Amino acid sequence: MNRKDFVTQLVPHCTGTPGQHGEAWAPVNIALAKYWGKRNAELNLPQNSSLSISLPELGTHTRLTLTEGADTVTLNGALAPEAFAQRLSRFLNLFRPDGLGFAVETTNTVPTAAGLASSASGFAALIKALDALFDWQLDYKTLSMLARIGSGSASRSLYDGFAVWHRGEKDDGTDSYAEGLPETWPDLRIGLVEVDTSQKPIGSTAGMQQTVNSCPLYTAWPTFAEQSVQTQLAAIRDHDMEKLGDSAEHNALTMHATMIATRPTILYWTPETVQAIHTVQQLRASGTPVWFTMDAGPNLKLLLPHTAAAAVQTSFPEVRILAPFATA
Repeated sequence: MNRKDFVTQLVPHCTGTPGQHGEAWAPVNIALAKYWGKRNAELNLPQNSSLSISLPELGTHTRLTLTEGADTVTLNGALAPEAFAQRLSRFLNLFRPDGLGFAVETTNTVPTAAGLASSASGFAALIKALDALFDWQLDYKTLSMLARIGSGSASRSLYDGFAVWHRGEKDDGTDSYAEGLPETWPDLRIGLVEVDTSQKPIGSTAGMQQTVNSCPLYTAWPTFAEQSVQTQLAAIRDHDMEKLGDSAEHNALTMHATMIATRPTILYWTPETVQAIHTVQQLRASGTPVWFTMDAGPNLKLLLPHTAAAAVQTSFPEVRILAPFATA
């Protein structure tokens, strides 16, 4: 099945009667149990399930309007880079009424393509804006599957708080979707350590395919990743910070190990990344409960209880500490 057929199956009348415009917001999400590798690249079906936490203060706002002629895409108030605009237009082709274009105005509150999940929030906001524009009134399970076509991890950015993206078993992709978890954790804090926010040298899609194709360690990854999800679900239920932090850190390092063992090697780390890792380890050795995770990029995300925030701030003066469940 190709992407167009998949979309038509979920949204048989996707061109409907459009409104004047559609707009939406979606948060970035930080993967605690990572998605790395596809079993079907056309439908963005993952090799393993994954688990994330969204950061409601950070994300993407997108506004869509139907226009005559070619698409126009602005990013943060300026004309978007060509590669960015082309990727959005290819996705919009799946929903485009005959002969019409889209005016896309999108704003990211995190750096684009720097390993800080901007594509996840971007495609989640885009599919929600399409839903509003065409008045589909789709449920979040369906929206999650549609967002997945644009960016796999976007399936999780439909939700606040914790979310699990189920791997699924079906070849048609109709059982691979994310759902939000009911658990909240008011004490949990996420710290963002941005050591390099420039565009990554290799994108996540290309990086994971290269890993699947050439890494001799990769065969162990899907089973390990599924175990990580189960460990983290138990930790979330029990509010066990040590279990959650240890699992997230181990999961991230294992994913990066598969990249390093890939040929040619994929290494997103910088010297500053390594120094930040050492700092986290030193903090923990001295009694501060803090752990790190990393996506496909050089930046660290820290997991800690609110009681550790002051110590972490001292060691990382530029860290941004967020409370995902502050109002829960």
